[in-house]
Amino acid sequence: MTTATAPVAPTPAVSLRRPLRPTRAAAITAFKALLLRDLTVQRKNLKEFIPRTILQPFLLVFVFTYVFPRIGTGVGGGGGRAAAFSTTLVSGVVGMAIMFQGIQQVALPMVQEFGYTKEIEDRVMAPMPVWMVAIGKVVNGALCGLFSALLVFPIAAVVPATPVHLHVNWPVLLTITPLACLLSASFGLTFGTRFDPRQVPILFGVILIPITFLGAIYYPWTSLSAIKVGGFSWLKWLVVLNPLVYICEGFRAALTRSPHMSLWVVYLVMIGFTAALLYLGIKGFRRRVLS
Repeated sequence: MTTATAPVAPTPAVSLRRPLRPTRAAAITAFKALLLRDLTVQRKNLKEFIPRTILQPFLLVFVFTYVFPRIGTGVGGGGGRAAAFSTTLVSGVVGMAIMFQGIQQVALPMVQEFGYTKEIEDRVMAPMPVWMVAIGKVVNGALCGLFSALLVFPIAAVVPATPVHLHVNWPVLLTITPLACLLSASFGLTFGTRFDPRQVPILFGVILIPITFLGAIYYPWTSLSAIKVGGFSWLKWLVVLNPLVYICEGFRAALTRSPHMSLWVVYLVMIGFTAALLYLGIKGFRRRVLS
C-alpha cells in the first residue's frame, strides 16, 4: 500500500541581481558625469582657453581706452567724456565676452562631434534622454561664458588710460549674468544644430560680425535715437532683433550709471530669447542625432 505525500511547494529562487536604479536617478547621474567630463577637458585645456578668451576683450579695451587717448584721438572726446566711454565700453565687453564664449563653446565642438569623431554617438548612448545631452552642452557653455566675463574685470582695472567708474548694482548683476550665459549658450546650441557643421566656422564671420557691431557694445542703445530718417529712429528699432543688445544693456544697468534700456524690457526679452533658442536648439539637436 502506497502512502500519498503532499506536493512540496517549490522554493522561490533568490535573485542575486541588484535592483535597477530608477530611470530618473540614472539620467541625473549620467548628466553629471558628462558635464564633469566636459569641465575636466576644459580645465586641461586652460592654456588654450584663456588666451583665446582674453584676446578679443583685451584688444578692444586696449585700443579704445588706452591707445586712442594716448595718441590724442580718444573716442568720445577728452576728459570726462573719454572716461564715460571707457566705462560704457567695459560693460559692453563683458556682454560680448559672454556671448562669444557661450556660442563658441557649444557650436564649434559640434563640428567635430557630428563630423569625423562621431563622439555624439557615445553621448546619446548614455542612460538619459537626448534633450538632457543638449542641456548638458548648454550648461557647459554657460559656465565657460561666466568664466570669460570674470576675466574682463582684471583687464578693465589695468589697461585703460582713462578711469573706469563702475557702480555695481548687485541684484541686477547676480540675475542678469546667469541669464546672459544661458541665452548665449542656447544661441550656440541653435547655431550649431541649424546649420551644416562644416559651414559653422564660416557662418561665424557672416553672423557674429553684424551681431557684434550692432550689439550696443560701444554705445548705449538709447543713443541710437539720433540716427533718423524722416524723423524715425530706424537703426534703434532695427537692432532690437539682436540678443546681444539686451545682454549689453543689462550689464550697463548692472555696472554703470549710463543710460540704458528699461530693465523690465531687458529681462523679459532675454527670457523670451533664451526659451525660444533653447527650444529650437533642442529640437535641432534631436533631429540631427536621430537622423
